Amino acid sequence: MSAAPAAPHTGSADRTDLLLTPPVPRAGWRLLPARVVAMCTVELQKLRHDRTELYTRAVQPALWLLIFGQTFTRIRAIPTGGIPYIDFMAPGIIAQSAMFIAIFYGIQIIWERDAGILNKLLVTPTPRSALITGKAFAAGVKSLIQAVVVIVIAALLGVALTWNPLKLLGVAAAVVLASAFFSCLSMTIAGIVISRDRLMGIGQAITMPLFFGSNALYPVSVMPGWLQAVSKVNPLSYQVDALRGLLLGTPSHLAPDFVVLAVAAALGIAAASSLLGRLAR
Repeated sequence: MSAAPAAPHTGSADRTDLLLTPPVPRAGWRLLPARVVAMCTVELQKLRHDRTELYTRAVQPALWLLIFGQTFTRIRAIPTGGIPYIDFMAPGIIAQSAMFIAIFYGIQIIWERDAGILNKLLVTPTPRSALITGKAFAAGVKSLIQAVVVIVIAALLGVALTWNPLKLLGVAAAVVLASAFFSCLSMTIAGIVISRDRLMGIGQAITMPLFFGSNALYPVSVMPGWLQAVSKVNPLSYQVDALRGLLLGTPSHLAPDFVVLAVAAALGIAAASSLLGRLAR
Protein backbone atom coordinates (compact mmCIF):
# COMPACT_ATOMS: atom_id res chain seq x y z
CA MET A 1 0.00 0.00 0.00
CA SER A 2 1.51 3.30 -1.05
CA ALA A 3 2.27 5.93 1.52
CA ALA A 4 0.20 9.09 1.76
CA PRO A 5 1.62 12.04 -0.18
CA ALA A 6 3.75 14.32 1.89
CA ALA A 7 2.33 17.67 2.86
CA PRO A 8 3.77 20.63 0.92
CA HIS A 9 6.73 22.32 2.57
CA THR A 10 5.68 25.24 4.69
CA GLY A 11 8.47 27.43 3.37
CA SER A 12 7.34 26.86 -0.22
CA ALA A 13 3.81 27.88 0.70
CA ASP A 14 5.11 31.01 2.35
CA ARG A 15 7.06 31.92 -0.77
CA THR A 16 3.95 31.37 -2.89
CA ASP A 17 1.95 33.66 -0.61
CA LEU A 18 4.64 36.28 -0.93
CA LEU A 19 4.46 36.10 -4.69
CA LEU A 20 0.69 36.46 -4.66
CA THR A 21 0.68 39.35 -2.19
CA PRO A 22 0.92 42.73 -3.95
CA PRO A 23 3.62 45.08 -2.71
CA VAL A 24 2.57 47.72 -0.23
CA PRO A 25 2.36 51.04 -2.11
CA ARG A 26 4.42 53.91 -0.86
CA ALA A 27 2.65 56.73 0.88
CA GLY A 28 1.85 59.79 -1.23
CA TRP A 29 4.17 62.04 0.72
CA ARG A 30 7.04 59.67 -0.09
CA LEU A 31 6.11 59.30 -3.75
CA LEU A 32 5.58 62.99 -4.52
CA PRO A 33 9.25 64.12 -4.21
CA ALA A 34 10.39 61.30 -6.50
CA ARG A 35 7.89 62.32 -9.17
CA VAL A 36 8.86 65.98 -8.86
CA VAL A 37 12.51 65.06 -9.37
CA ALA A 38 11.58 62.85 -12.33
CA MET A 39 9.62 65.64 -14.02
CA CYS A 40 12.42 68.12 -13.37
CA THR A 41 14.96 65.71 -14.86
CA VAL A 42 12.83 65.19 -17.98
CA GLU A 43 12.66 68.96 -18.49
CA LEU A 44 16.40 69.40 -18.07
CA GLN A 45 17.16 66.61 -20.55
CA LYS A 46 16.02 69.01 -23.27
CA LEU A 47 19.14 71.11 -22.67
CA ARG A 48 21.28 68.22 -23.91
CA HIS A 49 19.70 68.50 -27.35
CA ASP A 50 19.64 72.29 -27.71
CA ARG A 51 21.78 74.68 -25.68
CA THR A 52 21.38 77.66 -28.01
CA GLU A 53 18.78 79.25 -25.70
CA LEU A 54 21.37 79.58 -22.93
CA TYR A 55 23.87 81.24 -25.25
CA THR A 56 21.48 83.63 -26.97
CA ARG A 57 19.85 84.74 -23.72
CA ALA A 58 23.27 85.73 -22.36
CA VAL A 59 23.55 88.49 -24.97
CA GLN A 60 20.94 90.82 -23.46
CA PRO A 61 22.30 90.88 -19.87
CA ALA A 62 25.81 91.33 -21.26
CA LEU A 63 24.63 94.40 -23.17
CA TRP A 64 22.93 95.79 -20.06
CA LEU A 65 26.15 95.49 -18.08
CA LEU A 66 28.48 96.63 -20.86
CA ILE A 67 26.49 99.62 -22.13
CA PHE A 68 23.92 100.71 -19.56
CA GLY A 69 25.98 99.81 -16.50
CA GLN A 70 29.27 101.35 -17.56
CA THR A 71 27.58 104.49 -18.96
CA PHE A 72 25.61 105.24 -15.80
CA THR A 73 28.66 104.48 -13.69
CA ARG A 74 30.32 107.47 -15.38
CA ILE A 75 27.26 109.72 -15.08
CA ARG A 76 26.69 109.00 -11.38
CA ALA A 77 23.10 110.19 -11.62
CA ILE A 78 21.55 107.44 -9.47
CA PRO A 79 22.33 107.21 -5.73
CA THR A 80 23.72 103.78 -4.96
CA GLY A 81 25.01 104.13 -1.42
CA GLY A 82 28.64 104.67 -2.36
CA ILE A 83 29.14 101.63 -4.60
CA PRO A 84 29.73 101.83 -8.39
CA TYR A 85 26.51 101.75 -10.36
CA ILE A 86 27.53 98.70 -12.35
CA ASP A 87 27.97 96.83 -9.04
CA PHE A 88 24.56 98.05 -7.88
CA MET A 89 22.93 97.00 -11.14
CA ALA A 90 24.55 93.56 -11.53
CA PRO A 91 22.21 91.70 -9.09
CA GLY A 92 19.24 93.31 -10.83
CA ILE A 93 20.44 92.05 -14.21
CA ILE A 94 20.91 88.56 -12.74
CA ALA A 95 17.29 88.65 -11.56
CA GLN A 96 16.11 90.08 -14.88
CA SER A 97 17.80 87.41 -16.99
CA ALA A 98 16.38 84.65 -14.79
CA MET A 99 12.88 86.13 -14.98
CA PHE A 100 13.00 86.42 -18.76
CA ILE A 101 13.71 82.68 -19.01
CA ALA A 102 10.94 81.70 -16.59
CA ILE A 103 8.19 84.10 -17.66
CA PHE A 104 7.73 82.42 -21.06
CA TYR A 105 7.68 78.88 -19.67
CA GLY A 106 3.94 78.67 -20.28
CA ILE A 107 4.58 78.61 -24.02
CA GLN A 108 6.28 75.26 -23.60
CA ILE A 109 3.33 73.74 -21.75
CA ILE A 110 0.97 74.95 -24.49
CA TRP A 111 3.25 73.29 -27.05
CA GLU A 112 3.06 70.07 -25.02
CA ARG A 113 -0.73 70.39 -25.05
CA ASP A 114 -0.77 70.79 -28.83
CA ALA A 115 1.59 67.83 -29.28
CA GLY A 116 -0.56 65.58 -27.07
CA ILE A 117 2.14 65.18 -24.42
CA LEU A 118 0.23 66.98 -21.68
CA ASN A 119 -2.81 64.71 -21.94
CA LYS A 120 -0.57 61.65 -21.62
CA LEU A 121 1.05 63.12 -18.51
CA LEU A 122 -2.31 63.89 -16.93
CA VAL A 123 -3.56 60.29 -17.22
CA THR A 124 -0.57 59.01 -15.25
CA PRO A 125 -0.84 58.67 -11.44
CA THR A 126 1.46 61.66 -11.04
CA PRO A 127 -0.37 64.49 -9.22
CA ARG A 128 -0.80 67.73 -11.12
CA SER A 129 1.08 69.58 -8.40
CA ALA A 130 4.07 67.30 -9.03
CA LEU A 131 3.96 68.06 -12.76
CA ILE A 132 3.90 71.80 -12.14
CA THR A 133 6.52 71.68 -9.38
CA GLY A 134 8.88 69.67 -11.57
CA LYS A 135 8.52 72.14 -14.41
CA ALA A 136 8.86 75.11 -12.04
CA PHE A 137 12.12 73.90 -10.54
CA ALA A 138 13.44 72.91 -13.96
CA ALA A 139 12.88 76.55 -14.94
CA GLY A 140 14.76 77.47 -11.77
CA VAL A 141 17.74 75.35 -12.74
CA LYS A 142 17.80 76.83 -16.24
CA SER A 143 17.67 80.30 -14.72
CA LEU A 144 20.47 79.37 -12.35
CA ILE A 145 22.68 78.42 -15.30
CA GLN A 146 21.86 81.81 -16.83
CA ALA A 147 22.69 83.52 -13.52
CA VAL A 148 26.11 81.85 -13.46
CA VAL A 149 26.81 83.25 -16.94
CA VAL A 150 25.84 86.77 -15.84
CA ILE A 151 27.94 86.50 -12.66
CA VAL A 152 30.97 85.51 -14.74
CA ILE A 153 30.41 88.46 -17.10
CA ALA A 154 30.03 90.82 -14.13
CA ALA A 155 33.21 89.51 -12.55
CA LEU A 156 35.12 90.05 -15.81
CA LEU A 157 33.87 93.64 -15.85
CA GLY A 158 35.31 94.20 -12.38
CA VAL A 159 32.16 93.99 -10.27
CA ALA A 160 33.11 93.31 -6.65
CA LEU A 161 31.10 90.16 -5.97
CA THR A 162 31.50 87.81 -3.04
CA TRP A 163 32.73 84.25 -3.55
CA ASN A 164 31.63 82.96 -0.15
CA PRO A 165 30.18 79.46 -0.81
CA LEU A 166 27.35 79.87 1.70
CA LYS A 167 26.29 83.19 0.22
CA LEU A 168 26.45 81.73 -3.28
CA LEU A 169 24.13 78.94 -2.11
CA GLY A 170 21.76 81.65 -0.92
CA VAL A 171 22.01 83.30 -4.35
CA ALA A 172 21.11 79.98 -5.98
CA ALA A 173 18.11 79.54 -3.67
CA ALA A 174 16.83 83.06 -4.42
CA VAL A 175 17.17 82.53 -8.18
CA VAL A 176 15.42 79.13 -8.11
CA LEU A 177 12.53 80.31 -5.91
CA ALA A 178 11.89 83.46 -7.95
CA SER A 179 12.12 81.56 -11.23
CA ALA A 180 9.71 78.93 -9.91
CA PHE A 181 7.20 81.71 -9.18
CA PHE A 182 7.58 83.42 -12.56
CA SER A 183 7.33 80.13 -14.46
CA CYS A 184 4.17 79.25 -12.52
CA LEU A 185 2.81 82.72 -13.25
CA SER A 186 3.38 82.01 -16.93
CA MET A 187 1.73 78.58 -16.71
CA THR A 188 -1.20 80.11 -14.81
CA ILE A 189 -1.69 82.67 -17.56
CA ALA A 190 -1.45 79.83 -20.10
CA GLY A 191 -4.29 78.06 -18.28
CA ILE A 192 -6.42 81.21 -18.56
CA VAL A 193 -5.74 82.40 -22.11
CA ILE A 194 -5.17 78.90 -23.63
CA SER A 195 -3.64 80.36 -26.81
CA ARG A 196 0.11 80.55 -27.41
CA ASP A 197 -0.13 83.89 -29.24
CA ARG A 198 -2.11 85.48 -26.43
CA LEU A 199 0.39 84.20 -23.88
CA MET A 200 3.30 85.67 -25.82
CA GLY A 201 1.54 89.02 -25.98
CA ILE A 202 0.77 89.05 -22.26
CA GLY A 203 4.28 87.86 -21.40
CA GLN A 204 5.85 90.67 -23.38
CA ALA A 205 3.43 93.15 -21.81
CA ILE A 206 4.28 92.25 -18.19
CA THR A 207 8.04 91.56 -18.30
CA MET A 208 9.23 95.15 -18.60
CA PRO A 209 6.73 96.54 -16.05
CA LEU A 210 7.89 93.87 -13.61
CA PHE A 211 11.51 94.80 -14.31
CA PHE A 212 11.13 98.58 -14.16
CA GLY A 213 8.67 98.33 -11.25
CA SER A 214 11.36 96.76 -9.08
CA ASN A 215 14.58 97.94 -7.47
CA ALA A 216 16.72 96.30 -10.16
CA LEU A 217 17.96 99.56 -11.74
CA TYR A 218 17.44 102.16 -9.02
CA PRO A 219 16.75 102.22 -5.27
CA VAL A 220 13.19 102.30 -4.02
CA SER A 221 13.82 105.65 -2.30
CA VAL A 222 14.04 107.54 -5.62
CA MET A 223 10.76 106.10 -6.99
CA PRO A 224 7.50 108.05 -6.96
CA GLY A 225 5.01 106.93 -4.34
CA TRP A 226 2.83 104.85 -6.64
CA LEU A 227 5.86 102.99 -8.02
CA GLN A 228 7.11 102.29 -4.51
CA ALA A 229 3.75 100.63 -3.81
CA VAL A 230 4.16 98.50 -6.95
CA SER A 231 7.69 97.56 -5.91
CA LYS A 232 6.49 96.33 -2.51
CA VAL A 233 4.19 93.72 -4.12
CA ASN A 234 6.65 92.76 -6.86
CA PRO A 235 8.49 89.50 -6.03
CA LEU A 236 11.36 90.61 -8.27
CA SER A 237 12.16 93.40 -5.77
CA TYR A 238 12.60 90.87 -2.98
CA GLN A 239 14.82 88.72 -5.17
CA VAL A 240 17.03 91.68 -6.10
CA ASP A 241 17.24 92.78 -2.46
CA ALA A 242 18.39 89.29 -1.45
CA LEU A 243 20.92 89.09 -4.30
CA ARG A 244 22.41 92.49 -3.42
CA GLY A 245 22.75 91.57 0.22
CA LEU A 246 24.38 88.23 -0.59
CA LEU A 247 26.62 89.24 -3.51
CA LEU A 248 27.59 92.80 -2.50
CA GLY A 249 27.07 92.81 1.26
CA THR A 250 24.74 95.82 1.14
CA PRO A 251 22.04 96.26 3.81
CA SER A 252 19.16 93.90 3.04
CA HIS A 253 16.32 91.94 4.64
CA LEU A 254 17.22 88.35 3.84
CA ALA A 255 14.69 86.59 6.06
CA PRO A 256 11.63 88.52 4.77
CA ASP A 257 12.99 88.29 1.21
CA PHE A 258 13.18 84.49 1.30
CA VAL A 259 9.82 84.16 3.05
CA VAL A 260 8.15 86.24 0.33
CA LEU A 261 9.87 84.26 -2.44
CA ALA A 262 8.94 80.90 -0.89
CA VAL A 263 5.30 81.91 -0.34
CA ALA A 264 5.09 83.33 -3.87
CA ALA A 265 6.48 80.09 -5.34
CA ALA A 266 4.01 77.97 -3.32
CA LEU A 267 1.04 80.12 -4.36
CA GLY A 268 2.22 80.02 -7.98
CA ILE A 269 2.42 76.22 -7.93
CA ALA A 270 -1.08 75.99 -6.42
CA ALA A 271 -2.56 78.38 -9.00
CA ALA A 272 -0.92 76.70 -12.00
CA SER A 273 -1.89 73.23 -10.76
CA SER A 274 -5.55 74.24 -10.42
CA LEU A 275 -5.66 75.47 -14.04
CA LEU A 276 -3.70 72.62 -15.59
CA GLY A 277 -6.82 70.58 -16.34
CA ARG A 278 -8.43 73.52 -18.14
CA LEU A 279 -5.38 73.84 -20.35
CA ALA A 280 -5.59 70.20 -21.38
CA ARG A 281 -9.23 70.32 -22.51
